[in-house]
Amino acid sequence: MLAKRWREHEDSEAAHKLVTSHLRLVGRIAMGYRGYGLPIGEVISEGNVGLMQAVKKFEPEKGFRLATYAMWWIRASIQEYILRSWSLVKMGTTASQKKLFFNLRKIKGQIQALEDGDLRPDQVEHIATKLGVSEADVVSMNRRLGGDTSLNAPVRADAEGGEWQDWLVDETIDQETALAESDELARRRSLLADAMENLNDREKRIFEARRLLEDTLTLEQLSGEFGVSRERIRQIEVRAFEKVQKAVRKAAEAADMVTAD
Repeated sequence: MLAKRWREHEDSEAAHKLVTSHLRLVGRIAMGYRGYGLPIGEVISEGNVGLMQAVKKFEPEKGFRLATYAMWWIRASIQEYILRSWSLVKMGTTASQKKLFFNLRKIKGQIQALEDGDLRPDQVEHIATKLGVSEADVVSMNRRLGGDTSLNAPVRADAEGGEWQDWLVDETIDQETALAESDELARRRSLLADAMENLNDREKRIFEARRLLEDTLTLEQLSGEFGVSRERIRQIEVRAFEKVQKAVRKAAEAADMVTAD
């Protein structure tokens, strides 16, 4: 009844009662994440955020209990918070990496791999097989679970080897090269934008969808959008590309002549 009042009439009092009635559930779930060194109050707060999201998206007509549905939102919110906060180094965010992060300690306890340092090869193989991840991921995550290490820490106990930061090599390009590359990229983008002015609306749409988008559209999708065959879309794409290429080349040559003068 409360869920329907919120969903159908946006009754804030109903939503408030749903949230406050499930705060114990949040606390119970949050207590399962005490081993990550984070303030339990903050973990509970993140769980409450997940609970509110669950109430907002809950669909009572599907027949599930709110507690069952909210449990997944609460856990997801807490886990995201832990991944953001637990290490200064960004943890993995894929499903398999999250699964590895939140199950590695438990499995290490099951196989009695409780000592610090790297795991034995047979232990790595066992964990990788059980969780369906690569052995390299297991080794990397186990080292991260050892905690963050200061770059100012000595390499050797006698301090004769210097600090860890002394062994780091800066492989980034220098500022002058970065600026030159940035200017060149801006110039190319400007040339492309000007060249695309030679296209009509349909050519521009197809050229962008096929050549510029990160997730390019298929010929089938565009043929449905414009009501023409896939072959016609392909022809328009080729023609648009040739127009843009010709315009860019012409503009670049003109710019080079000005620079030479």
